[in-house]
Amino acid sequence: MPKRKAAIAVGGVAALGAAALLLPNANASQDKDQASGTTGTAKTLKAADASGLAAQLQKILGDAFAGSYYDSAKQQLVVNVVSGDDNVIVQAKKAGAVVRQVDNSTAELKAAAQTLKKKATIPGTSWAVDPRTDKVVVTADATVTGSKWNRLQSTVRSLGSDTATLKKSSGTFKTFVSGGDAIFSQVQGGNVRCSLGFNVTASDGSPAFLTAGHCGVAAKDWSDSQNGQPIATVDQATFPGEGDFSLVKYNDPATQAPSEVNVGNGQTVQIKQAADATVGATVFRMGSTTGLHDGQVTGLDATVNFQSETDPNGVDTVTGLIQTNVCAEPGDSGGSLFTQDGSALGLTSGGSGDCTSGGETFFQPVTTALQATGATLGAGGQAGAGGQAGAGDQAGAGDQSGAGAGDQAGAGDQAGAGDQSGAGAGDQAGAGDQSGAGAGDQAGAGGDQIGGSAAPSAPSDASGSGAAHDGSSSLSGTR
Repeated sequence: MPKRKAAIAVGGVAALGAAALLLPNANASQDKDQASGTTGTAKTLKAADASGLAAQLQKILGDAFAGSYYDSAKQQLVVNVVSGDDNVIVQAKKAGAVVRQVDNSTAELKAAAQTLKKKATIPGTSWAVDPRTDKVVVTADATVTGSKWNRLQSTVRSLGSDTATLKKSSGTFKTFVSGGDAIFSQVQGGNVRCSLGFNVTASDGSPAFLTAGHCGVAAKDWSDSQNGQPIATVDQATFPGEGDFSLVKYNDPATQAPSEVNVGNGQTVQIKQAADATVGATVFRMGSTTGLHDGQVTGLDATVNFQSETDPNGVDTVTGLIQTNVCAEPGDSGGSLFTQDGSALGLTSGGSGDCTSGGETFFQPVTTALQATGATLGAGGQAGAGGQAGAGDQAGAGDQSGAGAGDQAGAGDQAGAGDQSGAGAGDQAGAGDQSGAGAGDQAGAGGDQIGGSAAPSAPSDASGSGAAHDGSSSLSGTR
């Protein structure tokens, strides 16, 4: 099979507001929260630079470090500290951070999270540390009622109001089956649909991509068209547990897939590297159901308790996720979370709400997935022009493995918004028929699930708005 390059467009669903933010120096929707109670003079930093500085200061401050966040209104890094060596704190200020004195240490907040894990692992709940409030924020979705609500409320109260807070979500926590570029698989009972996250190079040099783990658990073989022949096979999958990610290898070792995110209207964002998320930073999510949307990171190392799809009385707990206020809907699972400067941050896992009312969304950190699978961003030795991308050369602007705007075809095989095969409210929109296992819309109860893979749904028409695949055997990066 000759080398081929795939690319998928989003169609008409990309949000214009979010697209505008991707233009140079755009910051219209950045978080306006102020760093109250801060002291010291800080450097003006980009979010990516703030993340690196935070990692350095965590080592310098040691036990005095109590989290950090990015004040995007002031473009400053705010570092929380508990009582510690004044000289160390002075070093933090000299490094360019704003230092804020807080009451709860990192150890105390982690202990609170452990208490929640032991006493309140209830389907439809989540918790994450919010460094802006110096508390553990616990969220319960609409299914947590009666004795379950009482149990959760009692546990949170036992932690103290200065340590934990509890809030209600109007939606239901579920995996957003389907996501960036559409990918499909046929399983007993129907079709499943997911989305490709980022193209990568597997540890053996072969072309592959990352997507949600609950997709990789649901099906092994994936196609870039609803009823097409498989073009990629799941190599590794984690869900539930310590993450929600899959590594899926292209069957054709000559597959080319540039490392880009296709954000619609002929625009792409080059993915240059993987990075850790920073609370407060503005981020972008691409999904075929809802297109391009932006928001802020609200928490790190989040724990989400999804209702198990295989056990009516069970729970699928996933840890180590990024929490944001970026909206998403069924069909957006597995899609990419990234920054304006081309840093790959996460893979869409699940959440609650929709893009009309908002909600909470959770993402698998890309850095963790790469480390666990041994993959790197960029084109594989046999896949893609330019040869294999090294660690620092990950996902660069070239023809790296990833889906991009590349060779997009006209209205072709792409799955239209909502017309996708995974039962979800609005399966992916405009995402093309991609191959690969995206965390996605597995068919079935439609992306409305809370846990693992979605139940298969009846096959839907995969054609829809947006540019279609050129029929190549590789998928586009993230949508």
